[in-house]
Amino acid sequence: MEAINIPEANTRLSQLVARAAEGEGFVIAKAGKPMVRVTAIESPVSGQQKRLGFLAGQFQVPNDFDRMGQEQIAEMFGG
Repeated sequence: MEAINIPEANTRLSQLVARAAEGEGFVIAKAGKPMVRVTAIESPVSGQQKRLGFLAGQFQVPNDFDRMGQEQIAEMFGG
């Protein structure tokens, strides 16, 4: 996470907020000492795991996916 001193954060605030909204949080520092962390509202809380299953229903895995290309693989290994 990028640390930015207060005067620079003041100058670039709209740019930094736009980046934070895309998931790229940042830290505002005072004289190099971290003071505040800025993240998007929807971002996971520190220590919280990211949501699993976010692609549910987006695609379908074929029933035979573990056998796909079986003949070609066997041929490559001299079978």
